[in-house]
Amino acid sequence: MPALEVKDLHQYFAQGTVNENHALKGINLTLEEGDFVAIIGGNGAGKSTLLNSVAGSLPVTHGQVKIANKDVTYQSVAKRAKLISRVFQDPLSGTAPMLTVEENLSLAMQRGTWRNFWSAGVRHSDRKLFQEKLASLNLGLETRLSTSIGLLSGGQRQAITLLMATLKAPELLLLDEHTAALDPATSATVMGLTEQLVAAQHITTLMITHDMQDALRYGNRLIMLDHGQIAVDIKGDQKKGLTVPDLLRMFKEQSGKELNDDAVLLS
Repeated sequence: MPALEVKDLHQYFAQGTVNENHALKGINLTLEEGDFVAIIGGNGAGKSTLLNSVAGSLPVTHGQVKIANKDVTYQSVAKRAKLISRVFQDPLSGTAPMLTVEENLSLAMQRGTWRNFWSAGVRHSDRKLFQEKLASLNLGLETRLSTSIGLLSGGQRQAITLLMATLKAPELLLLDEHTAALDPATSATVMGLTEQLVAAQHITTLMITHDMQDALRYGNRLIMLDHGQIAVDIKGDQKKGLTVPDLLRMFKEQSGKELNDDAVLLS
């Protein structure tokens, strides 16, 4: 059973006006369970539009989105919460700064369920689990369960956000340029943790990135978008050993033009 099915997805902005933008043009995409797919493309290629359509934060103009064989095309973000976890670009977006590390993790444990906010405290059994999970990150965070998460660095918060997103393995993990706001060393650390957490639970993952090297290094499949269409789709052995020049050549062969987005080319 496919983990994600996107069928004939079209997205328009300002449809019917002089400013109409046909952002996605009949996207068809299927992810099998355990796929780790990197999506790359220049500005305006449709990466964020595709991710937001899958997440439910952008209403679908035309087409269908199914997650774990459930039609979620017209479901809200809240209704999809049982199926999806998402990590955003901004490290401050995925955590509650006034709560402690363990309180944030406790909330993540309740993803997709009714939450009793009148019930204070963290269970002893959960605290032990949190310590074990944090220790596996090798960042020394297992000793900081009672620290307000707002006092941690951006990299530490993003690592914890990743852990929160995978504490209860989702049907689909969405990574929205989740290392773009980090310095190169911290970005490499977070990407290593991403690979570790995704592989450990065989989580189906869709990752938007501007970094061509990361797109080539991580995951078993790579998709390049161009003006709302899939220009390149490579997977498995075909992806192994590819270089950035190889990828640029494939993009030119498929789209008939050069990729000229500095944000991608200089990553």
